[in-house]
Amino acid sequence: MKLDNETIAKIAHLARLEVTDNEKESLLKDMNNILSFMEKLNELDTSAVEPLIYLTDEINIFREDEAKKEITPEKALSNAPQHDGTYFQVAKVIDKS
Repeated sequence: MKLDNETIAKIAHLARLEVTDNEKESLLKDMNNILSFMEKLNELDTSAVEPLIYLTDEINIFREDEAKKEITPEKALSNAPQHDGTYFQVAKVIDKS
């Protein structure tokens, strides 16, 4: 399959790209090279190759979703720049006007 300038213009339109004439020539050459490479790949005999479903044979082991209290409020607030003993104090972000 070979592309032409009209096809490049259609692809550029669909991708919402503005392509100059110089860029069209470069794109035409690059895309034809890509398609010729893909045609080379189609020549390979892959009939004996099983389809790849997963990249590895590893199985994901899920853990139970349990709520754990691993840090106390005092410990969490110990590194806070400002706090009132119960909550973090931060700069006001929303202006109610």
